[in-house]
Amino acid sequence: MVLGCLAKQPIGLPCLTTQSGVIEHVTTFKLLGITLWSDLSWEAHINAICAKVAPRLYYLKQLRRAGLPSGDLLYFYLTVIRPVLEYGCVVWHHGLIVAQSQKLESLQKRALRIIHQIVHYMPYDSACEYVGVQSLSARTPELGRRFFHLVTVSDSCLHDLLPQ
Repeated sequence: MVLGCLAKQPIGLPCLTTQSGVIEHVTTFKLLGITLWSDLSWEAHINAICAKVAPRLYYLKQLRRAGLPSGDLLYFYLTVIRPVLEYGCVVWHHGLIVAQSQKLESLQKRALRIIHQIVHYMPYDSACEYVGVQSLSARTPELGRRFFHLVTVSDSCLHDLLPQ
């Protein structure tokens, strides 16, 4: 993938070949579960997250209808849905535009409304506090700091790869 280029076949770049054949030019590529776009936007990745979360929210709603208590529904959200919303966020969260962040927050907001019916009438921040979860915009920078700390400690396998 040629980063920073919107064209499917970048002008002036020769076709790259290997023993296996010609390497295809693409505008989007999925690497370790993170969708990269050639123009360095995260729209495709956010859309992929939303597509993964939607059926899980439906299942959460079905669990609510089946009569599971709110504590169990919250546990389901924290173990099955939120990890999808946060996977790889140390790579992409800093590059989101406001609309993309709001799109992810709206998914958590929907989950909180399914878990606790009372939060329908609360502002999002109050609903997060009531349920006992952080907003994603507050949580992702903390996850990034925690990851950076883990990488920079001397016993990390990546420590020696970093400059002083």
